[in-house]
Amino acid sequence: MTALPDPDYQAEFYSGVPAKRLFAWVVDSVLITLAAIVLVPLTGFVGLFVWPLFYLAVGLAYRVITIANGSATPGMAMAGIELRSATGARVDFGEAVLHTGAYSISLAFFPLQLLSIVLMLSTARGQSLPDHLLGTVVLRRRI
Repeated sequence: MTALPDPDYQAEFYSGVPAKRLFAWVVDSVLITLAAIVLVPLTGFVGLFVWPLFYLAVGLAYRVITIANGSATPGMAMAGIELRSATGARVDFGEAVLHTGAYSISLAFFPLQLLSIVLMLSTARGQSLPDHLLGTVVLRRRI
């Protein structure tokens, strides 16, 4: 039993979510890149020498902070979607850390990334692999 909307009876909560997630991912990727570029001078440009790690750190911080504070990244907010826990509540800091960590691991390995995409496109709630592991779900925001 879950407090999340039933995809059979409340399909409007899940309608178009995979496409909205893609849009949000593009927006967030651009914002993370811009933030990393702006922050590089604050590292004395050392961040350029370790760019992949620096970019990863900026992305992790961006996602954890924004998800913990509003249950959505800025890209998700623009797309009109938000992340909810298995209880239907907004995610807290701990859940944001776990979700961001699981998301980052799934991106790091192509088979996991592919599985995540297949799950988003084929499951009733459109849950990614991290969502399945943590019981979270991305819903359309109520207007």
